[in-house]
Amino acid sequence: MRVQCVPQGVLTSNFLILYFQDFSDSFQILHAGRALRILRLAKLLSLVRLLRLSRLVRYVSQWEEVYFLNMASVFMRIFNLICMMLLIGHWSGCLQFLVPMLQGFPSNSWVAINELQEAYWLEQYSWALFKAMSHMLCIGYGRFPPQSLTDMWLTMLSMISGATCYALFLGHATNLIQSLDSSRRQYREKVKQVEEYMAYRKLPRDMRQRITEYFEHRYQGKFFDEELILGELSEKLREDVINYNCRSLVASVPFFANADSNFVSDVVTKLRYEVFQPGDIIIKEGTIGSKMYFIQEGIVDIVMANGEVATSLSDGSYFGEICLLTNARRVASVRAETYCNLFSLSVDHFNAVLDQYPLMRKTMETVAAERYSMWFKQIQSNNNKQGLTQQRIFCLRLNKIGKNPNIMQQKDDGEGNADSNTISAVVNALAAEAEQVNNISFSSDESESLKKINSDMSLNEMTQSLRMSLPRPKSGEFRALFEGNSP
Repeated sequence: MRVQCVPQGVLTSNFLILYFQDFSDSFQILHAGRALRILRLAKLLSLVRLLRLSRLVRYVSQWEEVYFLNMASVFMRIFNLICMMLLIGHWSGCLQFLVPMLQGFPSNSWVAINELQEAYWLEQYSWALFKAMSHMLCIGYGRFPPQSLTDMWLTMLSMISGATCYALFLGHATNLIQSLDSSRRQYREKVKQVEEYMAYRKLPRDMRQRITEYFEHRYQGKFFDEELILGELSEKLREDVINYNCRSLVASVPFFANADSNFVSDVVTKLRYEVFQPGDIIIKEGTIGSKMYFIQEGIVDIVMANGEVATSLSDGSYFGEICLLTNARRVASVRAETYCNLFSLSVDHFNAVLDQYPLMRKTMETVAAERYSMWFKQIQSNNNKQGLTQQRIFCLRLNKIGKNPNIMQQKDDGEGNADSNTISAVVNALAAEAEQVNNISFSSDESESLKKINSDMSLNEMTQSLRMSLPRPKSGEFRALFEGNSP
């Protein structure tokens, strides 16, 4: 059929039908296009996968606990905050670009103003992220201020949420930085309090210097309430921690080398850490002993009454046990020659442990007898220039007793009472020697000194004095031996 043969009415009616059909199809396509755009919003549901970041944070926390990342934990938390800040900026930037895109990029939108409609996706994302971060950090609106109502509302929403998150970020980061080394911060606060106290009390400069140096050496820039921390642990865990902390002491002290592991554990759990400066008097002669000490690090001098140094002790040695065994007064002073890191054991804990391990008590009594012998040898050498004295006589007797193999028994000898093996032998031998004091041959000078002593003191009085000079045991049975009574 040719066109010129088509009636005009037919052409008009067909055109109108085709026109409305095409309009209907166009409307459907346009409507479908908007629907497809709206359906794109469904893709936002895929952002739910980002919630898996919480799992990552949880895994990081577990890694910190398993691998003991204590030092790096704070840095890891700060890194998590920075990542969270960037994530919020990413979401805000995507929202800043999504709304104009759904609107078809109006001419007054920030995307159209920056001519980013056909730009590469990385450039679009970079400008969107820059705009969002500018809002979050409250430094501006981006490249241009908002020109449309939609951009204005998006800008306000982004600035409010971003500023809130930024403030929370700063506060949390500040707390993390402060807790980066809380022990050092507590140490600085403690030193500041001490300085204010010294200024308030108007202490002399040299004393302030000693106090400052003590804190520096004692705490090494870190302050812990170790007793509180250990007190909150279980008994087994506390014992394991203390044994680990004292491992170097146990390794350096020969006394612990062959000792029973249970005995060593019972001792170290009752030790208390102490620090002394050079020149400090750790033990003063004539005082009643309440502690014994183990040297972890440092050198101490055993000082006689005349100021002469009898001997020196260093790492791995211990001292002060004699008076704890005998309940006597200190027979010599102990002075710190260098900075000394010591562990002290109180008399109550000392007796409580040795009551459970009699063989170890016997061993310590043997060592104490040897040390008494060495001490009186020193007195003997000092008294040679001054004539015979009571200490001279006592020194001669105790020197023989200290070398008596019946007294110096081995540690693995478990027969007999640990108290009587040493103490009774010392008392009986000394009493027997004291009765025969006149049978000893002395030089002319010593004889004159002895006569002078005998003129002032009878033999019974001398024997009683010698008994009183001996260390006095705690039990009533052995105390009677020293007082001259029958047990």
